[in-house]
Amino acid sequence: MAKTRARVIVKGIVQGVNFRYYTHRQAVRCNVTGWVRNLPDGSVAAIFEGDEQDVEAMVQWCRHGPPSAQVTELIAQPDEFRGEFSSFSVKY
Repeated sequence: MAKTRARVIVKGIVQGVNFRYYTHRQAVRCNVTGWVRNLPDGSVAAIFEGDEQDVEAMVQWCRHGPPSAQVTELIAQPDEFRGEFSSFSVKY
């Protein structure tokens, strides 16, 4: 299976609703590495690395996020796999 990487920005009501926690939990389920963090403008940024189908599953999950989130926009940019992460983390 080919490896890939995606950079994601999620906009809407995505801070203060445990978006990072749920993203971490979903990434572990999908066997994806990388990170997620809040941005100063109220959006959430993430990098996902792993098998193409797993990274795509994470991008699709971000389109709606956890139950309390209201995603209004998702910007996803494919990137070259770098293999720089050994796990998935929440950045503060």
